[in-house]
Parts: sequence; C-alpha cells; structure tokens
Amino acid sequence: MTATGTFGLSTEARNLQWLLGNLVEEVPGVRSVAVVSSDGLLLLSSDPAVQQAGAAAAETVRPDGPRGSSADLATIVSGIGSLTIGAARLMDGGGVKQTMVAMEDGSVFVMSISDGSLLGVHATPDCDMSVVAYHMALFVGRAGHVLTPEVRSELRKSMESSQ
Repeated sequence: MTATGTFGLSTEARNLQWLLGNLVEEVPGVRSVAVVSSDGLLLLSSDPAVQQAGAAAAETVRPDGPRGSSADLATIVSGIGSLTIGAARLMDGGGVKQTMVAMEDGSVFVMSISDGSLLGVHATPDCDMSVVAYHMALFVGRAGHVLTPEVRSELRKSMESSQ
C-alpha cells in the first residue's frame, strides 16, 4: 500500500485498505490498483511491483512523476472516467458502469463507485478480464457504502502525508 500505515485511521479506512490489498493479492495479473475521488484525487493505491522492488528501485524504474505509477494510474483513471461520462451524456447512454481499455502490453479497467469515485485496475495482457471485472465489482459492492465524505477526506489526508 502506498497509503500510510493503518495507525490512526478509522476502521472504515483500514477496511478499504484491506479490501484493496486483497484485490491485488487474489487476482492474477493485477499490476496496480487505484481509487480516485470524483475530483480526480488519489484516495487509495496499491502497487505490487513497487512493494516488491522497494521504493529505491521504483524511483529508478519510474524517475518521472511525483509518485511513480500510482500517480500515473490515478491520472489515467480520472481521465478515462471523465471522457466516458462525457460520452455517455452526449449519447444519452445513462451512467457509465465500467470501461476497459485493452492494449498490446496490458489492460486498464475503470469502474464507478456509488459516490462518483472510481476504481481503476492496471493488469497484464494475459489476465482473465472476466475475473478482474468480477473482483472489481465485489470491491465496489463492498466499498461503495463505506466511502463516505468523511472517509474520503481521511484517505486523501493519508495519501498527502505519505508523499
């Protein structure tokens, strides 16, 4: 977890961190995960490659960007979310539930959380897309009611203090 430790966090915030960690650990092919607020700020992040390689190695691999791939994924998730919400409005398509971008060397999944926040997953090209989408839906179902304005504020402050 790139968020600070669980010390001082509410039970709800710790539960969200635990759910995010489980998503990364239990789903094969997941590279990194981010929860982004409706205004584009990173609330929660887990980057297994950074955890395994260590912070010093991560800076060597991704020297650009304020927090490496976590900040990059948050930016991408926010942009994709904004683009698809705008497209849905123009097409009278209703709310956007999920977006998936398949690339040659990976996939990005974005799923709406009930409060306007977004869950984003960056996965390997050989991941089982249906398994990733299923586990994302489980996370959204479990986290949606917990992600209150108070918890969002707490998570935002936690992420800011970890920079």
